[in-house]
Amino acid sequence: MSNIKRIGPGPRMSKAVVRGNAVYTSGQVAEKTKGGSVADQTREILALIDGLLAEAGSAKANILSATIYLADIAGFAEMNGVWDQWVDKDNPPARATVEAKLVSPDYKVEIAVIAAL
Repeated sequence: MSNIKRIGPGPRMSKAVVRGNAVYTSGQVAEKTKGGSVADQTREILALIDGLLAEAGSAKANILSATIYLADIAGFAEMNGVWDQWVDKDNPPARATVEAKLVSPDYKVEIAVIAAL
């Protein structure tokens, strides 16, 4: 069995898991901007993802796939405004965005990514 590295392990899940040449993040949500705007939450989440990828030895240019959950799809353009400034324009990932009821009404955005190392 190959080595598995768990980043930020907790009793229920890890913030990220590295296996082989890939890193898988759990769905990231905002804590500092919880209850804030879609844009504020998106900025915070993308910074969290940057940190997790760096800890794993990767970067946003290596993101293969992103899944974005919005509590209200009406926030799609607001989220995209932040995403478009952040994403590596030379290496955009495959991406899906869906409307979903999130665990708390204070959360407006949740993002999970898979990246190569």
